[in-house]
Amino acid sequence: MAEMKFPDPHKAEIIPGTEGWERMYPYHYQFSEDDPERAQYEKSMFWFYDGLHYPEPMYPFDIIWDEAWFLALSQFNTRIFIVPPAMGIDHRIHNGYIYITPLPVSDPEEIPKRVELFMKRAGYYYQNWDKLHDQWEDKMRSVIKKLAELKIPTLPEMEDESVVTEGLGVSTGYKLLKAYDELIDLGILTWQYHFEFLNLGYAAYVVFVDFCQKAFPDIPLQKITQMVGGIDVIIYQPDEELKKLAKLSLDLGVDEIVMSGNGAQSVFDKMDATENGKKWMQAFEKAREPWFHVSTGTGWYHHDSSWNDDLDIPISAMRIYIEKLRRGENIERPTADVRDESNKLVSEYRALLRTDEDRQTYDQLLGTAKTVFPYVENHLFYVEHWFHSLFWNKIREVSRILVEYKFFDDVEDIWYMKRSEIKDALWDVVTSWATGSKPRGPLVWPKEIAWRKDVMDKFRQWIPPDAMGTVPESINEPFTIVLWGITSDSMTNWAKLKAVASGDVSKIIGFPGSPGIVEGTVRVCRSVKEIGELKDGEILVAPTTSPSWAPAFQKIKAAITDVGGVMCHAAIVCREYGLPAIVGTGSATSILKTGQRVKMDGATGEINIIS
Repeated sequence: MAEMKFPDPHKAEIIPGTEGWERMYPYHYQFSEDDPERAQYEKSMFWFYDGLHYPEPMYPFDIIWDEAWFLALSQFNTRIFIVPPAMGIDHRIHNGYIYITPLPVSDPEEIPKRVELFMKRAGYYYQNWDKLHDQWEDKMRSVIKKLAELKIPTLPEMEDESVVTEGLGVSTGYKLLKAYDELIDLGILTWQYHFEFLNLGYAAYVVFVDFCQKAFPDIPLQKITQMVGGIDVIIYQPDEELKKLAKLSLDLGVDEIVMSGNGAQSVFDKMDATENGKKWMQAFEKAREPWFHVSTGTGWYHHDSSWNDDLDIPISAMRIYIEKLRRGENIERPTADVRDESNKLVSEYRALLRTDEDRQTYDQLLGTAKTVFPYVENHLFYVEHWFHSLFWNKIREVSRILVEYKFFDDVEDIWYMKRSEIKDALWDVVTSWATGSKPRGPLVWPKEIAWRKDVMDKFRQWIPPDAMGTVPESINEPFTIVLWGITSDSMTNWAKLKAVASGDVSKIIGFPGSPGIVEGTVRVCRSVKEIGELKDGEILVAPTTSPSWAPAFQKIKAAITDVGGVMCHAAIVCREYGLPAIVGTGSATSILKTGQRVKMDGATGEINIIS
C-alpha cells in the first residue's frame, strides 16, 4: 500500500518568479511560522485542496466567495445550530489554490452537551421547515431584486442643480462609494442566507446515513442515497426550459432555424422574420427570467458566464434535444423509475429492521432527509447562479469607472484586485474627481496587474498537491465525506496513483456515486463549452459538473469526475438519470484520454482502463 505522505504546508513549493504572491490575498489565509502555536496547528492539520469549488487558481477578487462561506458555514456549525461533532472549516491558500481543513469538536465530552442544543435549535427548523424555507426564498428574491436595481453611478463633470435645490447634501462620489459597499454587503449577506439551511440539510442526510450504516452494516453508501431519489428540484428547471423550447420549435415548425448551426443572434434574426418564429421568441424571452441566470460553470469564478450572458450556449444545448426528438427519442428524466427504485429499496431495507422503534426512527429520519434534500440542490440556483451572474456584471460596471480613470485598460483586469483594494482605488478616483487633480492609481495598478497576470499564469501551470499537512488516522467528518469525497480510502487511492507513472495506470478507484456497470469510450471535457463534442453513448470525464452541464446527461452513458462525494452534483444527477457515476477519483481528467475505452462499476468505484 502506498504511504500517504503530503508536504509540510510551511515547506510547500514556491514557484520561481512568483515571490511576493501573498499580497494578492487576505493576510490571514497565509500559512505562517511567525507564531509557534499557529505554526504547530497548521502542521498538525490535514489540509486538502478544494478542487470541488476551485479547479483553477483564485483571482484576488474572486476569493470573496471563499471568504463568505469560510464565515457562514463555520458560524452556523459553531455558534448558531451547534452541530454536535463538527466545528468550522479553516481555510488557507498556497500558490493561488485553496486548501481547507474540517475542525472536529476537540473534547468528546462536549458532544453530548452540543447534541442537546442542536436538537432544540435544529429541531425548530426541521419542524417548521416549509414555513422557514418560504421565508428564505422571499429573502433571497429580495436581495436579488436589490442587486438588480442597484445603480453604480458614474461621476459627472458637474453635479446636477438638484443637489443644491433639493438640499441633498451628498455628492455622486459619495454615492459611488456607498454603492460599492452595498454591492459587497449584498454578496456577503447572500452567503449568510446560503448556509441558513445548508448545514441542516447535510446534517439530516448524514444522520440518516449513520443510522442506515449501523442498522445495515454491509449497505453500500449509494444505496442509502438512492432512497432519497426521484425528488424534483428547481435546479433542473433551466434544463426543463430548454426541453420545452426544443419541443415548441418542432410544434411551430421552426426547428430547422434553431438547427441552422449559426450563432444565437442569427437564429433570432431568422425567427423574427416569421410569425411562428416570433411566437417561439416570446417563449424564449419568457424562459430567460430567471432560468437563464444559470452559470456555465460553478458560478464561483467571474468568467463563469451565465446563459443570459452568452445565448449561444443554451441554443447549442437545445440542439441536442431537437436531434433526439426528431429521432423519436424520449428526453425526459426517468423520475418515475428512479422513484420506484427508491421506494423498492426503502421497503426492502425497512423490512430488515427488527423493532417498531427502529422502524419509526428509520421513517422519521428518511422523511426529514427527503424534506431537506430539495434545498441542498435548489439553493445553488438562487445563490451561485442567479445572484452571482448579476453580481459579476455589477462589478464590471465598477470596473468601467476605473478604466475611464486609466487605472487599467481592460474591464476584466479588476479581478486581479482584492475587494479592499478596489475600495481604496475608488477613494483615489472620487478624491481626484472632487479636487480636479490626478489620481495616483494609473501609476500603480497597470504594472501591478501586469505582474499579477504573470503570477496567475505560473500558478495555472503548477499542479497543486492533493493535500498538505498531517494525515489523520481516519477521516470521519461528515460533510468532508459526503460533499468532497475525502475519506481515508480515497486518500490512499490518490497516493497510489501518485506513486506510478500515468502511462502505467490500469485502474483508477474513486467514490461510488451512482450504481451500474458500463464499458465505453471516454470523452474528457474540462468545461461546459466542450460538451458539444460529446458523442452519444460516451463516458463523460470532467473535473466536476454543474447544472449547466445538464444536456450532457442526455448523451452519455456514465460520468467520472475528479472531485466530489455522494452529494456532489454529478452523483445526484446521475442517480436521477439512472446513469452510473464515479466521483472523487482525484485525477481522472489527467490520467484518462479522450478515445480510451474503460469499464467502470458505479457501485464499487472501480475504473479499469481497457485501451
